[in-house]
Amino acid sequence: MGKGYFITGTDTEIGKTHSAVKLIRHWQQDGQRILAMKPIASGCEVLPDGSWLNDDVARLAAATGQAGDAVMNPYRFLPPLSPHIAARQAGVVIDFDHIRTCYRELAAACDTVVVEGAGGWYAPLSDTGSMSDLARALELPVILVVGMKLGAINHALLTAAAIAADGMELAGWVANRIVPRQAAYEENLDTLRRRLRAPLLLELPYEDGTKNGLNV
Repeated sequence: MGKGYFITGTDTEIGKTHSAVKLIRHWQQDGQRILAMKPIASGCEVLPDGSWLNDDVARLAAATGQAGDAVMNPYRFLPPLSPHIAARQAGVVIDFDHIRTCYRELAAACDTVVVEGAGGWYAPLSDTGSMSDLARALELPVILVVGMKLGAINHALLTAAAIAADGMELAGWVANRIVPRQAAYEENLDTLRRRLRAPLLLELPYEDGTKNGLNV
């Protein structure tokens, strides 16, 4: 059975998928067999055959060679809404047991499963549950994607504190530059290095025209 990591972020639209793909490729270079999972995805394009395409799922599948099927992505919603609203509108209850079953199937077939959450750590999944509850249900160490911009230090430290308060392990973090120029970038990065009690796994540059965050 392979190991896994749960990818969360300091906010939505700060490059979780971009960072997950970079981590996948980094570990693939080490010879690891990597599979990805996006348990819950909101916001889809309707294809000519009537199927739904979620961009995050497609990008993860392209990185790992998966089909982007119902094991990789058990819950997919058409409107680009918070998952709890999209699920309610669709009359769907997100079942953590089902997600765990899908995760175990993937973990049995690889060295590492990269599980990407939706939104931030406390993004709601129902009237009572949140993304943090899903991470705890999967019992996975967490990797935090920090969208490097003004305010990133506060957002990162708050999220790290929430992860610790929930009894979860922060296994590492990714510094993802989502704006072309951040004042005192190196000083901000150094502050995060000193204050986040986890290793910096990747430092990703701003890539104009890509989807590593707000620059789409």
